[in-house]
Amino acid sequence: MKFRRSLATAGAVVVLSATGALALPAVASAQSSTQTLKFIAVQKRMVTFTTATGGVQETDLNAAGKTVGFDMLYFAAKSPTSAAVHVTVDTLGGFLYGTFTLNLKTGAVTNGKVTGGTGAFSAATGKITAKTISSSRHAVTITYST
Repeated sequence: MKFRRSLATAGAVVVLSATGALALPAVASAQSSTQTLKFIAVQKRMVTFTTATGGVQETDLNAAGKTVGFDMLYFAAKSPTSAAVHVTVDTLGGFLYGTFTLNLKTGAVTNGKVTGGTGAFSAATGKITAKTISSSRHAVTITYST
């Protein structure tokens, strides 16, 4: 059974590496090391909970356009121009949690921080950056250490 699991993991590494998807956290060494996730987040759904809060669901794509995960955002307006955002990224290895500030006028992301997660991300810390491609697409880079 261990051999099958190792073979499946190796196959996933080859497939995802060939597409340039992610630096795979599930096969990272046990030592603390810096990993990077890069993907395009495509907004699929949005809901307004109150006049100042809401949620967004996004599908995460690699450079080849293949789905590599999903993310959920919860936002709360801090002022007329900014919102505090909590994010959960669901990808190979588990859930990765983070926070950032969103400029509501420009779409700029600042103060992006990785705050932990589950599985391979359980002790993760690091930084989140994003660049707006269009109103519903963002290029996201998450650099973290475990």
